Amino acid sequence: MAEGDSFWSTKRVCVTGGAGFLGRVVVEKLKQRGAAEIIIPTIEKYNLVERADIDRMLADTHPDVIIHLAAQVGGIGANREHPAEFFYDNLMMGVQLMHRAWQTGVAKFVAIGTVCAYPKFTPVPFSEDNLWDGYPEETNAPYGLAKKMLLVQAQAYRQQYGYNAIFLLPVNLYGPADNFNPASSHVIPALIRKCIEAQEAGRDEIVLWGDGSPTREFLYVDDAAEGILLASERYDQPDPVNLGSGNEIAIQDLAALIARLTGFDGRFVWDTSQPNGQPRRALDTSRAAQRFGFRAQMDFEEGLRRTIAWFRANRMA
Repeated sequence: MAEGDSFWSTKRVCVTGGAGFLGRVVVEKLKQRGAAEIIIPTIEKYNLVERADIDRMLADTHPDVIIHLAAQVGGIGANREHPAEFFYDNLMMGVQLMHRAWQTGVAKFVAIGTVCAYPKFTPVPFSEDNLWDGYPEETNAPYGLAKKMLLVQAQAYRQQYGYNAIFLLPVNLYGPADNFNPASSHVIPALIRKCIEAQEAGRDEIVLWGDGSPTREFLYVDDAAEGILLASERYDQPDPVNLGSGNEIAIQDLAALIARLTGFDGRFVWDTSQPNGQPRRALDTSRAAQRFGFRAQMDFEEGLRRTIAWFRANRMA
């Protein structure tokens, strides 16, 4: 039996957001590792923003480990339109859930943060030691700060109560079954959809936000899930840990790459009246490698090909 399998074989694991994009992959990997029981609290049964629903969920399920993936999340447009909801829902969900997990004896809490928690101007690659060196980029600050409070809480509860809560900072995710809704999707699914729909409609240009100069790093969803489970198995320390691929790409280069992979041969028009978002994003991933042996495996172009193929096959559904 592998190390990870032996860790999970006696564990009742609650995966909030387990029906979502990342959650489904985490759940599948938990099944492969032989987790004793996997609990997925759906919003239809438990609204985890509400304290009463958190209490009912914990009383119903009695988990040993909580992996908190659930989040109210979206791209720049969604963050700009719903800053109050993104702040309140994410803060209430996480803070109350961790507090009640500690009170009810849940042995380990794995809090999933966001790269949006980093200051707007952070030395690249982003080191976890720079997390408090400034204010986040304005368009996603309410979301980023709400998630960042889970780090404060995890460290405070470890210091005062000896509670085993850890905090992980994944970079932007992508992969099959991503959110392709144009109102709330992130940049990769948005670009894939725009390119394919423009190609099919015979349009020769696509309008994109900003000027294309910002850079981003992307992590394939299966790699992210593996990093989360390795940390759950092996990491029990207060320091936050980045999860990333270590590869940085400019948005204009990303657009050109997705155009090539989808077969769109038109041009991009950059709408500079719309925000760019954070100027650069790329993570220092050395701590994850040193502390629990995580390194991303997926080649970026191959990951994009798989994501494009999934969208073509599933878009009607």
